[in-house]
Amino acid sequence: MFKKARLKLTAWYLLIIMFVSIAFSLVIYQGLMSEVHRFLRIQRSRIERLFPPNPAQPFFVDEDLITEIQQRIIFGLGIINTIIFITSGALGYFLAGKTLKPIQEMVEEQNRFISDASHEFRTPLTALKSSLEVNLRDKNLSIEEAKKIMSENINDVNHLQKLSDSLLQLSQYEKPQIYSNFEKVSLKQIIEESINKIAPLAKNKNILIKTNLVNVNLKGNKFSLIDLFVILLDNAVKYSGKKSTIVINAKKIDHSVLISIEDQGIGIDKKDTPYLFDRFYRSDKARSKKGIDGYGLGLSIAKKIMNQHKGSIKIKSKLKKGTTVVVNLPIFS
Repeated sequence: MFKKARLKLTAWYLLIIMFVSIAFSLVIYQGLMSEVHRFLRIQRSRIERLFPPNPAQPFFVDEDLITEIQQRIIFGLGIINTIIFITSGALGYFLAGKTLKPIQEMVEEQNRFISDASHEFRTPLTALKSSLEVNLRDKNLSIEEAKKIMSENINDVNHLQKLSDSLLQLSQYEKPQIYSNFEKVSLKQIIEESINKIAPLAKNKNILIKTNLVNVNLKGNKFSLIDLFVILLDNAVKYSGKKSTIVINAKKIDHSVLISIEDQGIGIDKKDTPYLFDRFYRSDKARSKKGIDGYGLGLSIAKKIMNQHKGSIKIKSKLKKGTTVVVNLPIFS
């Protein structure tokens, strides 16, 4: 599709350039021929001043010479237009590729997004459908069994709802951020609100969250930054063992603040590190760990939030040792 579009765009570039080039060539041709005839008139006038006109020997104009000059001009302009045609075709094809590349990448990204989302939705939907169909055909199904099946189905529906919410959240951060909506926000307040949101999950596992923060102000969207730290803390809690500790440190460096979230969880294999921010990516360790829900969208969302706030995010991890996420955000100035 994009190859045909590139060729069409190149043809339009070429058509416009050649129209302008030929139009200029006609103007140049008319100008040069006018100069030739002007030169002949000047020469004739000078000769007539020196030698009075003789009816027996009228002023002679070499028509063959004029024709030759005319042909030379046409030939020269033809060569120039041929060079312009070839050069414009090559450059037009290159520029068409450059113009269409962002659009192609966006379409491919959307197609991957749709494909990945469809795949993630298909598995729980298939399980839900199969469960309902099998049990509908069971004539001896008791009320207790039906309630149990309904409870399991509700869990599947909750998983689907969580997935759809995550997809909507990701699509929200895919949109260009309006930086005029950014405001002065307190880092300490953002961290505290994020911890409050994640506190019930941490309490269930008896996980202690310690903080060592500096009181600085950031320029950004408060709710987006809270989403960021909720995602990071949620991952830290989910992949940490019971009665472990999560430490949040923040220190000011020049015009930015470094925030690290360190856990004592299962860690991440080195081979998985380059793909952690890809949509729907989950390491083998994460997939095999029981009792952990997730679709691999959290870090993708976190990365989008960081890009909008012109910050950076890095992950350092060792298997069975824990993970440290380091966030760098500019300070409000």
